[in-house]
Amino acid sequence: MQEIGVFEAKNKLSALLDEVAHGGEIVITRHGKPVAKLVPATPSFDRAKARQAARGLIEASRGITLAGVKIKDLINEGRP
Repeated sequence: MQEIGVFEAKNKLSALLDEVAHGGEIVITRHGKPVAKLVPATPSFDRAKARQAARGLIEASRGITLAGVKIKDLINEGRP
């Protein structure tokens, strides 16, 4: 991980962003103390992964029973 001072980071921002885009991480320091970190951006929500996870949960729940207990009875007991 590379460390760079805030003044130099300001002057080389474009080059630093290129480095981060290729997987690098850069710590920006002020007076020798870390104040920020540049890391590659990742999407906050991946719809395909969410669908895959939902399919996995549905598949994993197949064949699982509640031993004769009905969901309606659980809701009536206050177990949503």
